[in-house]
Amino acid sequence: MEKSNSGFSAAGLRRLREVLARHVESKKIPGLVALVGRGEETHVEALGTMRHDGGAPMRRDTIFRMASTSKPVAVAAAMVLLDECRLRLDDPVEPWLPELADRRVLKRIDSPLDDTVPARRPITVRDLLTSTFGLGMDMTALGTPIMGAIFEQGLTPDLPTPMPEPDEWMRRLGTLPLMHQPGERWQYQLSNDLLGVLVARVTGQSFEAFLRERIFDPLGMQDTAFHVPADKIDRMPTLYAPDPQTGEFHVWDEAAGGRWSRPPAFPGGGGGLVSTVDDYHAYFRMLLNGGMHGSERILSRPAVELMTTNRLTPEQQAARHAMAVDNVHISFGQGQHGGWGMGMAVRTYRGDYAPVGQFGWDGGSGTSTYADPHNQLTGILLTQVGMTVPDSARVIHDFWTTLYQAIDD
Repeated sequence: MEKSNSGFSAAGLRRLREVLARHVESKKIPGLVALVGRGEETHVEALGTMRHDGGAPMRRDTIFRMASTSKPVAVAAAMVLLDECRLRLDDPVEPWLPELADRRVLKRIDSPLDDTVPARRPITVRDLLTSTFGLGMDMTALGTPIMGAIFEQGLTPDLPTPMPEPDEWMRRLGTLPLMHQPGERWQYQLSNDLLGVLVARVTGQSFEAFLRERIFDPLGMQDTAFHVPADKIDRMPTLYAPDPQTGEFHVWDEAAGGRWSRPPAFPGGGGGLVSTVDDYHAYFRMLLNGGMHGSERILSRPAVELMTTNRLTPEQQAARHAMAVDNVHISFGQGQHGGWGMGMAVRTYRGDYAPVGQFGWDGGSGTSTYADPHNQLTGILLTQVGMTVPDSARVIHDFWTTLYQAIDD
């Protein structure tokens, strides 16, 4: 077989390009940027255009809204604080987040908000890091009073309603009961935003300033931030949320004048970052290298191992797996990895081409970022098509299939 010098076959990389090009040529994906990396070698494809009706071509340095692929990166700020013993895993969070003291817990997930029992114990740092503190996005509980309250209070980053600034966000969060006892059940999203508030209060810096100082600048992630400055806004594509019935392209967010064109009131670790394939590649390579970037240590090896191995009990894992499998009609097959570490999914069984131990996450704006320690590879696929339709999820699936079939060693 014809080989490249990167552990990928040349024929396999051609197939990767052909499959991605097919999605762009279908007109369902206006454009994309993909990066595959193995060892010191990287291969990048930039295909299509910034808008669905044409416009400037996609480039390697196009800046995308990372959505939930923000989670694996933003969590590193908290891991720095663990390394420095400014946080401890099993310390209660109340000294920094007094709004979460003396929690009440719903008797049932569909109970009225005042039908509660006391929390059996305080919420800990570990609960936030593992997304088990008791509140989160639960698509199996839509229509319940607690999910209604989460949406009404503006606690989630749903466009076009921006989240309030962190202290007000915390005040609102503190008015709600928990859905489950602390540490009991894995739940999505809110933990990751809460970690950003915790980091800011522990350090006395803004969440973004601390991330920039300790993660972004040391890794050379110059285009990663919570907004895109005016001199770079031409590098950001329009974000679309196609109509689920007709597939018609609806603008979710414009670049100029849009949600990410100015600093947000709430810098959300759960979904607020913008970035490029090369910035994310630098971050995931650092994780594969056990926390090292060149000769500089960003995170300790044990911190990386803690983040990238499954932290869920068998019962929590079963509930998370059932949620993913039973909601394929919503997730289009994403989220079926089995486990969860800290800020990211961890594969605990082989359900497709990717091996056990692969870690990373996907985003609702059509983004996918993973690293695979077994094969020492990284893959990043960024699009501007939200998952209101299955199109970007299908590109993601095909990207990973073709990436793995291109391995040649």
